[in-house]
Amino acid sequence: MDTKTKLLDCAEHLARARGVDGFSYADMAQEIAIRKASIHYHFATKSDLSLALITRYSDNFMALLNAIDDKRQSAGDALQSYIDLYRNALGTGNTVCLCVAFSIAKESLSDDVMQQLQIFRSKNIDWLTTLFETSRTDGSIINISNAEAEAYACLTNVEGAHLMARSAQDLKIFDLGTALLRSRLK
Repeated sequence: MDTKTKLLDCAEHLARARGVDGFSYADMAQEIAIRKASIHYHFATKSDLSLALITRYSDNFMALLNAIDDKRQSAGDALQSYIDLYRNALGTGNTVCLCVAFSIAKESLSDDVMQQLQIFRSKNIDWLTTLFETSRTDGSIINISNAEAEAYACLTNVEGAHLMARSAQDLKIFDLGTALLRSRLK
């Protein structure tokens, strides 16, 4: 694994466990036994690092959504897989997904990073909207009224449940927070 990838992996782990503002280049240097100057060589500023993180995270997450689509499952099965992506990002309750970690640190992130975060969320809303529209045809999610409103409600539900479960370090809170959404799946 190359140094840049190690740095991104380390930074993502630290951001998801401590928050974007909860770690420094010194923490990264200690974690992977590298000099701070070497980190600055790859990422001159924490803003540069944050932009690289959200870009990579978004690309990886979209690849996961494409993999869900490739399974050609029902909309309900796809939504179950989507909810599971967020639950799995909690680990044992000690981490959050990067998009939630970045949302919490909004004031300390650059406009470029926040724009990428909004693009990430827009892609999620588009994917979910299509999913809810599909469910009208396959009947695998009950009580769909407005697909776009459902998409926003779903994303805010999983991110809110995610944040609450992390703050309590209790996965059951995520499961309870998403139970009504899951109960609509056939």
